[in-house]
Amino acid sequence: MTTYEEYIQLNEDRDGIRFTWNVWPSSRIEATRLVVPLGCLYQPIKERVDLPPILYDPVLCTRTNCRAILNPLCQVDYRAKLWVCNFCFQRNPFPPQYAAISEQHQPAELVPTFSTIEYTILRAQCLPPIFLFVVDTCMDDEELGALKDSLQMSLSLMPPTALVGLITFGKMVQVHELGTEGCSKSYVFRGTKDLSAKQIQEMLGIGRLTAPLPQQPGQPTRGPQQSLPPANKFLQPVSNCEMSLTDLIGELQRDPWPVSQGKRPLRSTGAALSIAVGLLECSYANTGARIMMFLGGPCSQGPGQVLNDDLKQPIRSHHDIHKDNAKYMKKAIKHYEALAARAATNSHCIDIYSCALDQTGLMEMKQCCNSTGGHMVMGDSFNSSLFKQTFQRVFYKDPKNELKMAFNATLEVKCSRELKVQGAIGPCVSLNVKSPLIADTEVGMGNTVQWKMCTLTPSTTMSLFFEVVNQHSAPIPQGGRGSIQFITQYQHSSGQKRIRVTTIARNWVDATANLHHISSGFDQEAAAVLMARVVVYRAESDDGPDVLRWIDRMLIRLCQKFGEYHKDDPNSFRLNENFSLYPQFMYHLRRSHFLQVFNNSPDETSFYRHMLMREDLTQSLIMIQPILYSYSFNGPPEPVLLDTSSIQPDRILLMDTFFQILIFHGETIAQWRSHKYQDMPEYENFRQLLQAPVDDAQEILLTRFPMPRYIDTEQGGSQARFLLSKVNPSQTHNNMYSFGGNMPGTMTSMDGGAPVLTDDVSLQVFMDHLKKLAVSSTA
Repeated sequence: MTTYEEYIQLNEDRDGIRFTWNVWPSSRIEATRLVVPLGCLYQPIKERVDLPPILYDPVLCTRTNCRAILNPLCQVDYRAKLWVCNFCFQRNPFPPQYAAISEQHQPAELVPTFSTIEYTILRAQCLPPIFLFVVDTCMDDEELGALKDSLQMSLSLMPPTALVGLITFGKMVQVHELGTEGCSKSYVFRGTKDLSAKQIQEMLGIGRLTAPLPQQPGQPTRGPQQSLPPANKFLQPVSNCEMSLTDLIGELQRDPWPVSQGKRPLRSTGAALSIAVGLLECSYANTGARIMMFLGGPCSQGPGQVLNDDLKQPIRSHHDIHKDNAKYMKKAIKHYEALAARAATNSHCIDIYSCALDQTGLMEMKQCCNSTGGHMVMGDSFNSSLFKQTFQRVFYKDPKNELKMAFNATLEVKCSRELKVQGAIGPCVSLNVKSPLIADTEVGMGNTVQWKMCTLTPSTTMSLFFEVVNQHSAPIPQGGRGSIQFITQYQHSSGQKRIRVTTIARNWVDATANLHHISSGFDQEAAAVLMARVVVYRAESDDGPDVLRWIDRMLIRLCQKFGEYHKDDPNSFRLNENFSLYPQFMYHLRRSHFLQVFNNSPDETSFYRHMLMREDLTQSLIMIQPILYSYSFNGPPEPVLLDTSSIQPDRILLMDTFFQILIFHGETIAQWRSHKYQDMPEYENFRQLLQAPVDDAQEILLTRFPMPRYIDTEQGGSQARFLLSKVNPSQTHNNMYSFGGNMPGTMTSMDGGAPVLTDDVSLQVFMDHLKKLAVSSTA
């Protein structure tokens, strides 16, 4: 018998899914009493090299309001060639091509190990991906030069059939014609005017080419497989224009408009993005496309403006927003949200690569990336390895040499009649598809059973929330199973249409009689990430303190429900092993930059929240509670507590916060390093000790997207603040002497560790308060 841990891991590896509860309560009231919602994290196109290629259409349930797809949980009568839908119990005949099936010859979609399966629809029209560069030219020559190199490099990484286009902007916006020999030609637009798609279409003289709307699986398709001709002279196949576009990018100059003393360059970001969205809308609606925008500063004129051109006026801070002192913010947000909605409707995603030392207005533009699933990358310079490596990784390829990105996806959820869908949180927009499966209460984007994701990568993760329907008086009979089916239709980077289907089931249990069954199936990691997403989603609209109070309330209720304790005796409080880490995750979530905006700009907060909403479980947990490894002469590297007690003079620490990789040298190690002991042959083991964390950091840097910031620091170094702000402050300036510590002036106390100067409560104090409140008879 496998343990729940193994079972949870198996499901994640096979189906890319993690549920908060792996045994489900049999009535609605019992489900709400569990405190943590019934929900899951799902990776729609998780990499699965072992999936067989299925080159036919899926078989659908014939009931019009069900249309679920044949799966291993269906009952099959091989004699009569019938199958019973496990969602609506309709008896369906198999299509004629299934005449030869038997118990010995099962089609792949009925094999139990293929609870996730992928169909390739060969009759659908084959469409190449589209990449439209939108490049800011208001930056100095060194920055622009580095960006031009990266853009030229990316052309060689695109499939030769991919269509590519170029728009540049400064004070004016230029749409460049491609494929013109001899002389370069561009259409120039004023950066202060917002144009509708129709106006852009008329000015550029382009026709419209619509891709066929996504069809339901099983419907006959029109016409054989073919490629579309380029719709206009602004978007051309890479194979036709690689040389001329490389030259065109190479000739790009800094924006020629003069910038007077004490002024910012006039930058028309909002107008340029509007023209890019309009151009694709007019020519390739409902086709996978990426607008890739490169920003070197904030938008200072026209639609989407976030500040004016006077350098005396800094860009808004969290404090300004709180005091309602951000003059341009609401109007800019409205402009970018409208563009995001238009792009998402047409399946076009928007990436923003922002590289500048100050803010560029990502906070106003965040919905462009969040709604369309595009990348948001934030760096200091286009000339840094952080940007160059990250941009290169956008074009990562799989073993078949195809891009690891999908386009134009829809995710549909079907569930058995005891469940309803509350909503989803992730890089998507609602398709507002009404269904009897929609729950009354909404979590995230609800009132629909289908969502659109304009682009997907293998790590893109959606969170979905469910509600148990049955009333307490009529619970679901014991021994049954509830099932859920996820259907993801998407355009593969090769142009093919594919359908990924995952069907899962879990047991129903009466929570009043068998609460221990339900609690043993609790997945604290999935619960922490799911709750973090709910909290961050709320934080976008609610006030900070309210959100923190809500987290605390939910945590206290969970501990009251599942802790073992005697009333009013905090010392008797115990949590089961599979709940024990959950309070710690919540403690670090409360301190994280997802919720604490102090010392972060609004752009940084938007970037951090954007990443949490799309990454998979492992990466999200690292964001919530960073990992700390210790390297010393006492043995191999080992994970240590994220605590001040881990900061020892004879240790090197490697901290991974997802956004930063930090190597921290303890006091003694730092002194030896400054004396260059590592260069002396007799201290070879010291050289190896210094090298070990660097090698491990390189391994993380090689695969992470976006590439993290790499920090090398030591005890007392200015950048040690990144570590000190994350560790649990078990020793602070308030309590360091109570540890039987030493005299002031020395930095380390008896049990080692360095005190942190902070007024934050430590995890120990947090847990003591939590226990008190959980066991209190008045709470």
